[in-house]
Parts: sequence; structure tokens; C-alpha cells
Amino acid sequence: MEYNMEDRLWDYIDGNGNAEEKTFVAQLIATQETWRKKYHELLDVHQLMSTSLELDEPSMRFSQNVMEEIARHQIAPATKTYINKKIIYGIGIFFIVMIVGMLTYGLGQMNWSDAAGSGSASDLLSKYNVNKIDFSKFFNNTYTTIFMMINVVMGLMLLDMWLGKKRKEFV
Repeated sequence: MEYNMEDRLWDYIDGNGNAEEKTFVAQLIATQETWRKKYHELLDVHQLMSTSLELDEPSMRFSQNVMEEIARHQIAPATKTYINKKIIYGIGIFFIVMIVGMLTYGLGQMNWSDAAGSGSASDLLSKYNVNKIDFSKFFNNTYTTIFMMINVVMGLMLLDMWLGKKRKEFV
């Protein structure tokens, strides 16, 4: 296994290795200037580390002190306590009103004058078959389509939350 110069010098300073390797490194230090400079540099670092560094150990109660400090602070409450439910209900009512408004607008665009002289409800239903209704009046622009998609997604989220709450009640 081949070592580089620093590894060999550190092993020499630490006293590791066999006698043959120690004499080889001592010979390199004595004959070559780069090995000598690096040796004195590493020897200074070794002496500095052994004399001036003192490792501080934490107190015996360190972990207990940390845990007591954490326990003194108030833990953040659950989101149910700091989210105002009136705001959530207000947003839900807004979307429900918007859906009702869209349906009212759509029904207002339909031609109801043909049904004025009809006799029975079955005549009315046969006259206004779902296949004959022109839905392009409901969804005639991009904004309406995007709005309806957002409402559907939010409605599904509301249904999921409601079903999740019911599931938790049974468990």
C-alpha cells in the first residue's frame, strides 16, 4: 500500500509503523528539503493540537437541562384552535352562492315560452329532453369553465373532509 508524503509523516510523528519504515522516513527528512519542511510543519501542528486544545465536556445534566428548557416553552396549538371557522364557512357560502347564481343564469337563458301551452308534465319532459338542451349557453367561455372546475375540486375536497370526519366518529 503506497502512502503519500503527509500520511507517512503523520505515521512517523505518531510512532506508527515498523522500524524499517521509520528509518526510511527519517532518512528522507534528513536528505530532502520538501520532506523536512513538511515534517516541521506537521510537527508544529501536532504540538499545537496536543498542548492548546482542551475538549470541553458538557455537564452531567446537559440533556436533562435541554429537555426542561423545551418543556417550559408552550407547544403550538393544533390548527383547529387558531383557524377561524367563520372564514371557512364564509368561503363555502360564497362558492355555493356562485354555483346557484350560475345555475340561475343558465336556466334564465333557456327558452321557456314553448312550454306555456303544454298540458301535462310528461309532455313537458318529452319536449325538453336532455339531449335537446344546448349547454353551450352555460359554458360559453374559458372563465366559466375554470370556475366550474375549481368548484368541483373544492366540492370533492369538502366531501372528503366530511366523510373523513364521519369515519373518525365511527372508529
